[in-house]
Amino acid sequence: MKCENLDVWKKSCRLSVEVYKYFKDSRDFGFKDQITRCSLSIGSNIAEGMEKESSKDKARFLNISEGSLAELITQIYIGIEIDYIEKETEMKWKNELDHISKMIKNLKKNILEKDSN
Repeated sequence: MKCENLDVWKKSCRLSVEVYKYFKDSRDFGFKDQITRCSLSIGSNIAEGMEKESSKDKARFLNISEGSLAELITQIYIGIEIDYIEKETEMKWKNELDHISKMIKNLKKNILEKDSN
C-alpha cells in the first residue's frame, strides 16, 4: 500500500505544512526546529512504515508516528503557554491531531488483523 493513497498520510503532511508556515518567521530556532521536526515525523513514519514488507514492521512505524503525534501535542501546549500559538490555531491543530490519531490506530488495527487472517 502506497502512502500517497492514504488519507491519514495526506492529512499528516498538510498539518506539517501548516506548522512550517505558521513558524516560518519565528526567531526561536530551538522551538521552531522541535515543533516542525515532530510534525514532519508523523507523515514521514507513516510513509516509511507502508514501504515495509511485514505487518509487524508497518505497525512499528505507525507506533513511532503516534509518538511523534504526542510530541507535537506537547509542543502545541508549550507554544500556547509561551504565547507562540494562538488559541484558534491550537484548537484547529488539536482537533486535526485527534482525527489523525484515530486514523493511525484504525490503520494499524487493519494491518494487524490482515496479518492474523
